[in-house]
Amino acid sequence: MKEQHFTDIKACVFDAYGTLFDVHSAVGKFRDEIGPRYAELSMAWRTRQLEYTWLRSLMGEHCDFWQITSDALTVSLAANNLNNSQLHDRLMQAYLSLDTFAEVKQVLTLLKRSGMQTAILTNGSPSMIKAAVVSAGLDALIDHQLSVESVGVFKPDARVYQLAVDTLGVDKEQISFQSSNAWDAAGAAHFGFRVAWINRYAQPQEALPGNPQAELKDLSNFPALLGIC
Repeated sequence: MKEQHFTDIKACVFDAYGTLFDVHSAVGKFRDEIGPRYAELSMAWRTRQLEYTWLRSLMGEHCDFWQITSDALTVSLAANNLNNSQLHDRLMQAYLSLDTFAEVKQVLTLLKRSGMQTAILTNGSPSMIKAAVVSAGLDALIDHQLSVESVGVFKPDARVYQLAVDTLGVDKEQISFQSSNAWDAAGAAHFGFRVAWINRYAQPQEALPGNPQAELKDLSNFPALLGIC
């Protein structure tokens, strides 16, 4: 993918989970207790979490991301023969204080110093994302914390991306959207955002409508994409 420098950008909007926050850090905190299958558990939890958002959206049976995260964890624990209600509860609490990726705070600080408007647009419920942002010390660096709960459907529904346009008050072509999730990057590009796919795990591009304009291995070089040094 050939990177294109982004021009006339008025706001930078970030996906939260997997982009700013390391979703696998929750299980990682209990790796000794869980044992050698901890990585398998974490991956199963994340996969079901995302699948449940898509399936509930298709079914028209919305519930908030906290409930989905809990349900996905319950099934994933059972699938890995780890039926333990106390471990479930501790993992859920750990999800409220996920680690950020190493470059995140520095990049957000640079964007704020440049005067750029910043926002998170997430499947997470308002209380979940607020807890994660405060725990990571990012609250002064994010202007808006936007949750799908405002529209009652999960990404990649266009109503979610429109929420950012309506809240930020800028045209969609003037919004730079960053996500590590290939399906989310595709959905945002299809909607009309300028998209930087943060491909942290060297994954192939999905065969979906919507092509990101840039692909980066992490957020370190994102400010340069905007001409911010």
